[in-house]
Amino acid sequence: MRERLTRFLEHPWFGNAVIAVIIINAVTLGLETVPSVMAEAGTLILTIDRLCLSIFVMEIILKLIAYRGRFFLNGWNVFDFLIVGIALVPNAQGLSVLRALRILRVLRVISVAPRLRRVVEGFITALPGMGSVFLLMAIIFYIGAVMATKLFASTFPEWFGSLGLSAYTLFQIMTLESWSMGIVRPVMDVYPYAWMFFVPFIMVTTFAVVNLLVGLIVNSMQDAHSQESGEATDAYRDEVLRRLEAIEKKLQQSDHAKM
Repeated sequence: MRERLTRFLEHPWFGNAVIAVIIINAVTLGLETVPSVMAEAGTLILTIDRLCLSIFVMEIILKLIAYRGRFFLNGWNVFDFLIVGIALVPNAQGLSVLRALRILRVLRVISVAPRLRRVVEGFITALPGMGSVFLLMAIIFYIGAVMATKLFASTFPEWFGSLGLSAYTLFQIMTLESWSMGIVRPVMDVYPYAWMFFVPFIMVTTFAVVNLLVGLIVNSMQDAHSQESGEATDAYRDEVLRRLEAIEKKLQQSDHAKM
């Protein structure tokens, strides 16, 4: 019985059906934020939302029955369990914020779709290397914030009046959000050589460190894809060997029957 249930849960048709329910649920959760739509069809939308949640709960129950203790050994199963559990939190006693997290149910499409799952796994694999890059960036930001505070705090206290303000302003500059006309050029009107501080900072953070992060993530995703391709190749090879062994056994049995 459990084997049949496992085959049913792992069938591609079942995964596609779950993706369809997730998409429908995402649309209904979005429509709940539109007052005019809720005034016209609020009851129907809430009913569809509860129906989708019931399907998710039933899916989790079936997986618990099929996999038992092995269910929690799979990180994606635990992820689904937590997401559905958050959606079941009652909307009372100050827990409305958790109820607002129902939209996180849309993230379940990651655990169902293999391609999206590979992207997330690649990102997680890159985290150890990213930690070193983040540490490097933190050091650069700390040095830059101290220097900016000492250089520009007296004239531009709203941007560089404290270490925290300087760090936030430098973060805005790193994102290239209104960095030139909004911050750097006004500073250069008072300190003409301020560009000697800001330009190297942008070069190091925006074009070097951030691209280093992107490179780490891309490499991790490529490694994950290569590993998946290798596993698929190994599985295909094993399947071919099993079929050849079966053919060989049939030939041997045929030879014995002729003798």
